[in-house]
Amino acid sequence: MFDLQGYEVSILNGAWLTVQVAVLSLLLAMVLGMLGALAKLSRSRIAKAVATVYTTIIRGIPDLVLMMLIFFGGQILLNNSLYGINEWLNNYFTQSDPNHEWVSYVPDYIDVSPYIAGILTIGFIFGAYMAETFRGAIMAVDAGEMEAAKAYGMSPALAFRRILMPQMIRHALPGFGNNWLVLLKTTALVSIIGLEDMVRMGSLAAGTTKAPFTFYMAVSIIFLFFTAVSTGLLKLVERKFSIQAR
Repeated sequence: MFDLQGYEVSILNGAWLTVQVAVLSLLLAMVLGMLGALAKLSRSRIAKAVATVYTTIIRGIPDLVLMMLIFFGGQILLNNSLYGINEWLNNYFTQSDPNHEWVSYVPDYIDVSPYIAGILTIGFIFGAYMAETFRGAIMAVDAGEMEAAKAYGMSPALAFRRILMPQMIRHALPGFGNNWLVLLKTTALVSIIGLEDMVRMGSLAAGTTKAPFTFYMAVSIIFLFFTAVSTGLLKLVERKFSIQAR
């Protein structure tokens, strides 16, 4: 149907990279989301304030802007910190022993990998959305059941694992599924920081062959396939938890 003119392998390699970034970002977002949800529901004012600032800032700034800020700003901050550490070490050892030549084991510059930066950025962004999803799911669980678990002598960790977690998952699944689908499509943004994902490979092929419609349509179809498979799997999981609840 589409003549990809020999770029099939590069597009598929980019698609595999897209899946990797999406899955690893999701795992990071789930960890941050659970921590954020528990912080918002905790009695600690500091934890609540930190979680609230985190979710408010992330949800209030466009993902593209955050991607650029975190990737480029984070890289500048990291390398400026390394420069400061090296300068301090040089001054310290020079003052303590002028005849001693300090050999720094701290690198002067670190070039952050777009792969790592993309995962960390997307995971950090969607951790805020997952935090609200998990918080709402936890609040939907009947508080009386946790009180009953406590009355039966269950430890907080055991009650969380046996009572709260299974019901929280059931309540969180719809919002979790939506977040995952949006996250999957957001991986297209990593192409702007130089990662050779599916979108970037399609863009390079389109520029070389002067056939943008063909390659962007191919990328769209692959994304549609990923989202269709994800939707089907999410429905199966929701059905399973619904049967268990009944």
